[in-house]
This record gives sequence, C-alpha cells and structure tokens, in this order.
Amino acid sequence: MKKIFYSFVFLIIVLPILAQETFPVNGLKNNFKSYYAFIHATLHITHDKVIENGILLIKGNKIEDAGTTVKIPKGAVIIDLKGKHLYPSFIDLYSHYGMPAVNDKPWNPKPQYEKTKKGAFSWNETIHPETRAAETFTCDAKLAAEYRSQGFGAVLTHQHDGLMRGTSALVTLADENENEQMLISDAAMQLSLRKGSSKQEYPSSLMGCIALLRQTYYDARWYKTQKNIETNLSLEALSKYNDLPQIIEANDKFNVLRADKIGDEFGIQYIIKSSGNEYQRIKEIKNTGAKLIIPLNFPDAYDVENVYDAQNVSLAEMKHWEMAPANLFLLYNAGISFAITSSDLKERKNFISNLRKAVKHGLPETEALKALTIIPAQFIGADKILGTLEKGKLANFIITSNNIFDEKTTIHENWINGKKYVLSQSEIPDVRGEYNLNINNFIYPLSVKGELLKPKATVKSDTTRVETTMLLDYPHIHLSFILNDKNFAGAIRLSGVISGDGGLWDGNAQLPDGKWIKWSCIRNKKTIEPDKKEEKKDSIYFSHVIYPFQAYGFDSLPKSIPVLIKNATVWTSENEGILLNTDILIQDGKIKLIGKILDVVDKNTWIIDATGKHVTAGIIDEHSHIAINGGVNESGQSVTAEVSIADVINADDINIYRQLAGGVVAAQLLHGSANPIGGQSAIIKFRWGKSPEEMKIAGADGFIKCALGENVKQSNWGDFNTIRYPQTRMGVEQVFYDAFHRALQYEKTWNEYFKNAKKDKNLTEPRRDIECDILLEILRGKRFISCHSYMQSEINMLMKVADSMRFKINTFTHILEGYKVADKMAKHGVAGSTFSDWWAYKMEVQEAIPYNAALMHQQGVLVGINSDDAEMARRLPKEAAKAVKYGNVSEEEALKMVTLNPAKMLHIDKQTGSIKIGKDADLVIWNTHPLSVYAKAEKTFVDGICYFDIERDKILRDKLQEERMRLIKKMIEAKKKGEPTQKAASPRKRLFHCDSLGDEFLITDEEELNNH
Repeated sequence: MKKIFYSFVFLIIVLPILAQETFPVNGLKNNFKSYYAFIHATLHITHDKVIENGILLIKGNKIEDAGTTVKIPKGAVIIDLKGKHLYPSFIDLYSHYGMPAVNDKPWNPKPQYEKTKKGAFSWNETIHPETRAAETFTCDAKLAAEYRSQGFGAVLTHQHDGLMRGTSALVTLADENENEQMLISDAAMQLSLRKGSSKQEYPSSLMGCIALLRQTYYDARWYKTQKNIETNLSLEALSKYNDLPQIIEANDKFNVLRADKIGDEFGIQYIIKSSGNEYQRIKEIKNTGAKLIIPLNFPDAYDVENVYDAQNVSLAEMKHWEMAPANLFLLYNAGISFAITSSDLKERKNFISNLRKAVKHGLPETEALKALTIIPAQFIGADKILGTLEKGKLANFIITSNNIFDEKTTIHENWINGKKYVLSQSEIPDVRGEYNLNINNFIYPLSVKGELLKPKATVKSDTTRVETTMLLDYPHIHLSFILNDKNFAGAIRLSGVISGDGGLWDGNAQLPDGKWIKWSCIRNKKTIEPDKKEEKKDSIYFSHVIYPFQAYGFDSLPKSIPVLIKNATVWTSENEGILLNTDILIQDGKIKLIGKILDVVDKNTWIIDATGKHVTAGIIDEHSHIAINGGVNESGQSVTAEVSIADVINADDINIYRQLAGGVVAAQLLHGSANPIGGQSAIIKFRWGKSPEEMKIAGADGFIKCALGENVKQSNWGDFNTIRYPQTRMGVEQVFYDAFHRALQYEKTWNEYFKNAKKDKNLTEPRRDIECDILLEILRGKRFISCHSYMQSEINMLMKVADSMRFKINTFTHILEGYKVADKMAKHGVAGSTFSDWWAYKMEVQEAIPYNAALMHQQGVLVGINSDDAEMARRLPKEAAKAVKYGNVSEEEALKMVTLNPAKMLHIDKQTGSIKIGKDADLVIWNTHPLSVYAKAEKTFVDGICYFDIERDKILRDKLQEERMRLIKKMIEAKKKGEPTQKAASPRKRLFHCDSLGDEFLITDEEELNNH
C-alpha cells in the first residue's frame, strides 16, 4: 500500500498533463503516462454490452482494456467504483461551442444587392463553404462545463450562420489548448435552409434559399471543369469538401423532405438536423433514407388557466406539447437512424431530464445511449476513436451513481481525454433522525427532519425545543442556535464533518464566551421521511398522430371507395348542361357512369341520396397564396424564375380544409408580385392529410408568375427601396426583354457545345443556369405565364413582348382593365382570371368595373374568377354569381368561371373541371343552387375521396373541443405540479394576397426564414 501511495504522490507532484508534441516546454519534459484502473464498476462498453463488476484500464488519454479479467499494472492508480456505472461520454453533433459570435449587425433599411465581403468568394454572402471551424475555434471554459455536466465529452462544432456554412470540427470538451482538443479538423460540411446574418436582399424566402443551394451545387460542378474562366474560392472549397459527411439543418418536418430532395438531385445523402416534430410525417421521413440529428427541445406546457389565453393555443400546439417526448420512440419504432443533440434547448441543464422523459415515453435505454455515443461517432466517421469503451479509443467516459436513466442518478465525474472533471460529490447521505449532541460533555437531544437535501433541526434544552439554523454542505455541516439553560447562555455555533452513513458528526464549536471546543453528534435513531408524499403516477399517455397534424385532421387517411350519388341536379359544365334527377357513380377515383343507375355491383358502395341537392364539379382557384411556407415572394431580385412554390408547399395549412368546406378541390399556388418575373407555380389538389408531394397534380404543365404595375417597380415599398431595377414601367418592359435575350444566348451557348462536343472532347461544358432554363421553357412553350396585371397599357406591352419573342401569355390574372383590351386578348389567345368586383383599392385599380368578367367573356376570352385571398376562396361560386348580376352571363357560364375555365387555364381540363365520364371524381354536393348565397357544400370529393363532409365536420368539432379540453386540463395539472409553462401568445400567422404592400412574407413559424 505504501508503494501505491508514494507512486500516486509522485504522479501528482511530478507528472504534468501530457505536453503537446509540437509545443516547447519551459522546464523538464516528462512523457510518462499514468495508468488508472477503475474497478468493481458496471461497465457500459457499448450501448448493448454491459459488464457487471468490471475493470476499465486507461493509460494517458487512451483506453487500454475493459472487462472482468483485466490485468492491472503495478503503480496504477486504483479507483473503486463499487455500485457505480461507467458510460462512454456523450457526443453532440450540432454545436457552436468555441465559435465566434455571429456578426449580426442591425438591419440596414437601405437594401443591399451586392456582396461586401472582399476576395474571390461567392457572389452571395450566405454561401461560404470555405469557412473552417478549425481556424476560428477557441476554448470556452464556461460552455464546456455546461456540456460536461450533462455527460458530453466531445462535440461537432461549426459557425451557425448561412446556407453553406463550411466545415465543422470535432473537438473534445477538455480544458486544454485548442490543438489538444481538436480531434478532426474538417469532420463534416455544414449547410442549412436559413439565410443567416447576410444582409443581401437575395434570398428573402425559403424557396429562394433552396434555389440558391441548388444553383451553387450546379456552379460547383461546372467550376471543376472550367479552365481559366474565373477563380472562385467558395466553389473550390465546396468541391474540396464534397466527400465529407454533409449535415444540413432543416428544423421542420417538411424541411427534412425539402432538404432530402435537394440531396437526391445532386447524389448526396444528407445527415439532417431536424426539429423534434418528425413523428408528424414519419412515413415520408423514413422514405428519405436520411439519418437524423434530433434535439430534445420539448415545449413547455402553455399557461391556459385563463380561458381567453387558451383560445390562442392551437390544437396542433397542444398536441405537440403532449407528443414531442414520444418523438424519438416513434422514430426508433419506424427504424429511422438518429443521433441526439442538446441543441435548441433553452437551458442545456435540462438535457438529461429531457432524455429521461424520452425514455419514459418508450425510447429503449439502449437506443438512447446508442444515439448519444456510437451513432454520432459513426455518422462522421469517428467511431474508431469515440463512442464506446473499447480498447484503443479515447478515455472519454462518465461515472454515475446508478443507471444514467434513473431520475435520482447523479453524474459524479466526466473523464475527457483521460482527464478527470468532478461534477458532483458522492451521494449525500440521509442525515435525518434523532441524535445525541455532545457539547463539552453536556448532552442535548437533537432532532433532524424535513427534506433530504434541506433538512431542519431542533435542539431540546430542558423541556424546550430550540429552533436551529442548519446548513448542509456535504460533507460539511454547520449548526447555530441560542441556549439559555444552566449549561450555556447565548449563541453556540458548530462546524463539522459528516462521516459514515451520515449518523456521525464532529468538529469544532464556539461557545457563547468565544471559547473553542470539540463537539460530536451520534445518531441513535434513523427516521426516514419521504421528501414528498408519493403520488400515484399515471402511465405515460400520448394521443395519436392525425393527418395533417392540425385541427380536423384524419385519424387515418381516407381511401377511395365506390360512391353512388342518386337523384341529384347535376351541373356538368359540359355540352349536356344541367341534368335533373341524375345519378353519378364513382369508382377508383373516377366518374364511372352518369344517368339513371339501378344496379350497383360493389356491395361496399356508399349510396348518397341527393334528392333536392345540386352536384357540380369541384371549384378550382386559378390564383391562390395559401399553403406556402417561408414566404410567398422571393423579392431579392427582379427576375427569380429559378425559385419554385412547389418546393415550399405547406400541407398542414388549415385553409386547405376551410376551402374544401367551400367546395374548392384544386388551386394554383402562385408566387407573389414583387418582381417582373417571379417564381414557378405549384398546381395542387386539396388532398387534406397528404404530404406536399402527394398534393401536386402529377404531370401538370409548368407555370410561372410574372407581374406588372406598382408592385414590381416598388412604388409602395418605402423611401429606401429605390435601388433595385426597375423603378419605372418602362424599365419593367426592358427587364422582360433582357431576361429572354439572356435565355436565348444561353440556349445558343449550349447548342454550340452539343454541336462541337463530339468533335472536340476537350470542350468545357457550359454553366448550368436554373433561371435561364426556366426562361427557355417559356420561350419554347413548355412553361406558361400567369401575369399579375391591371392597366391597359401594360397589358398591351406584355402581349407585344410575347409576340416579338414568339411565345404566348397564358393568363392575365386580376386583369381589371381587361374590358378595355378584351378584343386584343382574344386575338392573342390569352385567358383572363379576374376579381368579380374589387376596385379602387389603389391607384392602378381606379378604373376597374364589376362588368369586367362579362365584357371579356363577350369578346371570346376564356374567363375565370379567382380569389387571391384565403377567405374569398371559400365562396368563389358566390363571386362567380356576380357575373350573372353584372353582365347577364348565364348561370352555367358563370359556374364554369370557377370550375371548367380555370381548369382550362391550368391545362388540367382533361382530368377535372367538369362532370364527364372518365374524369377525376372532383365533385361537390350542394344543399341548394350552387350560385345561391345560401348554398353550402355538404360533401367535397377529390379523386373520389370525401375530404369534407358537413355531417362529419359537426362530429369533428365536438371531438376537437373534447380533445382541447383534455389537453387544457392536462396542462393545468402540469402547472400545478410545478412544471414550467409558457405564455399563450396570440397567433402570428398572416395571410396574403398579391397587393399586400411591399414584400409578401407568409410567416408560419418562429424561424422567420426571410430574416426581415
């Protein structure tokens, strides 16, 4: 024992922590590496390999061996861990540890269109793959201590700023010099879907961020092959680090799908850092095949005791509060591979408690440990040095009082790089009980009661109980009290040390006269009191996922079944006109038969008696801005043909259900009107509960939004927005010509390349330009324009531009002065999708008239009535009816303006828009005449599936209220138990139409991806 003791003293006095090999030492350099043997421990070698009464042997910063028969070298420091558990330290793959603060200067009200960063880098400051975390990393002792306290031993860190953020570094959390902490200098390439601190106007939307990422990938491909054209250090870096693991921050279930789609386009399987709501779209996320990094940022309960506050909390928010802790279990159950991160927590100290909550909600302990150790190590190719307690790996491990997932377990020590960090002392013994207190040989009964960690004491003097101030700072204890008896008169103060199991105290006391003496205290009776009365714990309950995760979502997605609608008045919107007392048979999502149908083959047919009711084709909205995430406008440039609404469909938007209740079955989701040539459209059917991709109409032609007038020249954007070209209506015309001529030159470059590439194999492939690709589609009749328009002069101008460039405008939307140029529109072959009676809401609309639709119709223009408004879309048949009042349009033709005509405008009339055998069963059953102000949609079918039923809606309303009250009660109970709560904030979502002033940002979450 003496030899071991002296060896230990020698090591402490002589041995410095291993000196860095390349750093000089001021003094004598000692390369001796000590052995530590941890014995009698429960060793968690891997997540699923546990050794009882095991030995872990480390030397320096490496694990030498682990098992039950490990040979302990002479001179090793032996640490007995009987009753303790030993785990690999955790690894966090999403950290900004040691990174400089983001330079987030106040927003400059004057727009910035050019980059300000000096050097041969990307044109856009949110693209900086050349950034290396390894070059800016500095130790942060405070943050390292936070991580260590939660069991982490290593983190992957990078600068959380921009779309392409550069490479991350894998570092330990030891208090060492930076080059000792760094394990892998370039461990992964980091990306995100957030613009970050860049002050450049572009991108200003989520779809712009997606488009910029895509274009940058194409540019990097081209740059690798180009010869002496330009130097771009950003593209060089992107190519250089292309083989590293690619980690992209998505921060939403739908963004996971969006990010994966980008990766698929370029042959990259991203590791995706998500948000914690993946369970809401688990099937689609599993199909991506992506590995995930999941935060444990469970939301606090909402403070809903005030009935009005409760109204501000949506059902989705309530259900997410309840279900978020089960997210990891559901991911595991689906077979999705994930790592766990402490990122996104308001306070990192809550990490372990949230981890235990996830385990309580079904996540197996082995899977939780796996997601914190070997899985993150494998994700970045660091599993040869981290993640388990196997021989040869870094000595990164934690010592706990018990199973790490037990609520009462404490992490005592975190060893990193072979260096010990004490996090807490051994367990505090229970000192409660009855004692004999000996002060200068006078014995006083002492009673200790109360809570385990905050006990209270009283001293009995004669027959009086004397209140005592007791401070427990284990292993130290301090007592003070005032006596007034035959032995002492005055204040007595005692300080001492607790030993044994807590029943023996001794130390020094100062008597009332100032004299110091020895004292002791021996327990003669141990009374264990529960800290709190144990309450019966409810089993963990969480409600099921609904589709979409929103009010009125389905428990399971509805399927198509045969439907027979009988005895209806059928508005065919075809040559057959209106059919009385007619049946419609729906099979396999199609209209199978129309007429008097007596025999039904399928016994499962749903028979609906529609006597006295009217059936029409589903309403189609040619111009809508609902169901869009992250901004309806990409306003950062005057031409943004590269962006696409199809990339940012929000399948959870409650307006989809609301519009189904108004008989709407399909819509064109349009880019806003911030620029002359805006973004690509998305044409969707309202398949409520389906994923964004499933909502798109397969095979539909491509459309794009263009715009004219006040919006595109920034007339109402404020005094600072006078920089972006164009600022006049004349300039708008030149933007169109310039864009299309650039596209033609682009086409010529590619044609010459294809012509000569076979002859000259050394030719460099031209740069792929997504914007020009889309512009060429317009010129070649493969993509079609819906153009925001008002004034006669501009309408004429764009038709002349189109004629001179040899393409056709498909639709003028709004077109409120269309009545002035209807004959020219008919000659050009352009449709008019207008408002029924909006006028005079701004200068360029002052000459609008409610007869517009009728007058265009009389001239042979294909006319539709659109909404451009989430509310108006619910009553489009009433808007169409105004054409009957203003202009004597027939009722059948008026109905076509919201059914067949918009279908023709969108080139989907072969499959929908009218009631015809073979077409999609997109139908609405109305309680009365569909153009009546009293008409209600009783049932709305999309592809033969009843997505809205007025009777089911009544049931859902009751169920919705019942579920809300259950969750409100549960939140109130959580608050009473002392759980943290958050204020129920007023809803922040805003709805937009084309003429919202300035940029039209659709704020749908706290991320505010537009950074405005």
